[in-house]
Amino acid sequence: MKKNGLRVLSLVLVLTMILGLGACGSQPASNPTPTPSNSSNTTPSDTSTPADKAYDKFITIDMFNSQANYQGIQSGWFGKVIKDRFNMEINIIAPNVAGGGDTLFQTRSAAGFLGDIVTLGAENGRLADTVKAGLLMDITDMVVKSQYLSKYPQATDMLKNLIGSDRIYAIPSQVSSLSPLTPSEGNDLTYGPYLRWDYYMALGAPRIRTLEDLLPILKEMQDKYPTSDSGKKAYAISLFKDWDGNMMCLAKQPACMYGYDEIGFALVSADGKTVQSIIDSDSEYIRSLRFFYEANQLGILDPDSPTQNWDTLAAKYADGAVHWSPWPWQGQIYNTVEHKAEGKGFMIAPMEDMKIFSYGCNPTGNKYCIAVGSKAQDPQRMVDFIDWLYSPEGVMMSCAQTTGSCGPEGLTWEMKDGRPVLTEFGVKAFSGDQTLMMPESWGGGTYKDGISQLNYQAVSTMEINPLNNAPYNYSLWPSYLESNTTPLDKSWKEFMKAETTLDYLSQHNAYTVAPGNSYIPEAAPAEIDTLRNQCREIIKANSWKMVFAANDAEFEALLKDMQDTVKGLGYDEVFAFDVKIAENTRKAREEAIANAK
Repeated sequence: MKKNGLRVLSLVLVLTMILGLGACGSQPASNPTPTPSNSSNTTPSDTSTPADKAYDKFITIDMFNSQANYQGIQSGWFGKVIKDRFNMEINIIAPNVAGGGDTLFQTRSAAGFLGDIVTLGAENGRLADTVKAGLLMDITDMVVKSQYLSKYPQATDMLKNLIGSDRIYAIPSQVSSLSPLTPSEGNDLTYGPYLRWDYYMALGAPRIRTLEDLLPILKEMQDKYPTSDSGKKAYAISLFKDWDGNMMCLAKQPACMYGYDEIGFALVSADGKTVQSIIDSDSEYIRSLRFFYEANQLGILDPDSPTQNWDTLAAKYADGAVHWSPWPWQGQIYNTVEHKAEGKGFMIAPMEDMKIFSYGCNPTGNKYCIAVGSKAQDPQRMVDFIDWLYSPEGVMMSCAQTTGSCGPEGLTWEMKDGRPVLTEFGVKAFSGDQTLMMPESWGGGTYKDGISQLNYQAVSTMEINPLNNAPYNYSLWPSYLESNTTPLDKSWKEFMKAETTLDYLSQHNAYTVAPGNSYIPEAAPAEIDTLRNQCREIIKANSWKMVFAANDAEFEALLKDMQDTVKGLGYDEVFAFDVKIAENTRKAREEAIANAK
């Protein structure tokens, strides 16, 4: 769709402000488990799904999932939905949980079976190599006959070109029909400096000019609020290493608040015109390491950071044991209905020099893709399941704490006066309520424990859901914006003079969009891969050591050791390759803008 994305976004923001200023919503009651309307009917009534056929034999399938943060059987209500529709259960195999890195992928590849269903990154030749190794199935004929996957020929053609084949082996994620200049994330972008807003206001809302200005503020926060809700020790900052790849993942996040994202060992600006080497002493990556080092020196960095996993950290956020978050969805685990009603919770802070990196919508989808394993059980059922993930029902059902998808109709939302609104149950579910119980008709258990653990977003949640003529992302609904009247919301809106995070960022020119495009980096030569693997281990190990260095001298010594060691291992050759990829990315982004006009 060739539109001016910024103009469309501006209109959306104006409408949002008008609706928000005219709102007079009421606070939902806090009774225990509400009974959703039509809760016994898990299928929206006005559409068919790809799962309308019967499957006689019950099966357990393995899903190799490169993005999942959970390993084991998908249980709870989402597991029940899958069992009811497909007579199967999913055993998730997650590298992120099994130590990270490529070890699990290589082990399973050598055995000749990744999984019945596979999600992986298509970049750097990974998808092409997996196809050539005979690990993925040709699903062309089944996709052509499918109800939903067949609607995305532009996306599947892109992957065909990438692997040099005229056959379909995988489907990209996050496909979209919107302008490449439209932020794909909704009202809260992927990154940002999120703080316990109630604590920040209690300190008098001190001015935050730069990232470094956060340190004394966070120190004062921790000194004034040293314990969690349950009485445990609280820290301003807490980290984890599950997602470390080419570098320490959490040390990249502040760089994203200044308009950069990673391409290998490079940090590249959204417009592609500025490229930094992560090991340069003045890079945004090293700046972030210094930030965390200073935090540790101040005693405000959780000492559990190097050893805890995502689940442990999520529990700390839920308990109010952390005061800062680099992502909205992480801190907002604490933003339950009850906490917001008390004026407590996480909101984005007014850091004056931020220029948050945003991912533009992409008609050819994201680099992550989904495929069927070459030795899969019942291949047609696997394609049916994937097709369902791309259906309106599947997109809604696949909601998780990290996405804004609206959840099942009749449970988390319903139609009122011709427009979608969250039910009382939905308000509690999306506020991060850890104890919210599901109705027995949905299998019981808590809502949180039953959400999709696939961490796979088939279609951009900015897309319009044909079942309610509104975005899948409930945070964009007028009814939701009108309901943001809690003491926490009011405090933030009055101080920031904005209705939403995106509204504030737009007013202050504080974000930058990397235009969505079809370019996926080609495979690196084998020697580059070998050098990269050697260098990345040194970079990650030394980065964590630098954060917990005893003093400035040790920090600088570790930095120099990292720089000298990786350069001796061929870092410059790898970085030169990444610079070429960054240049190709820049050209693709510029081409996407030109085509959208």
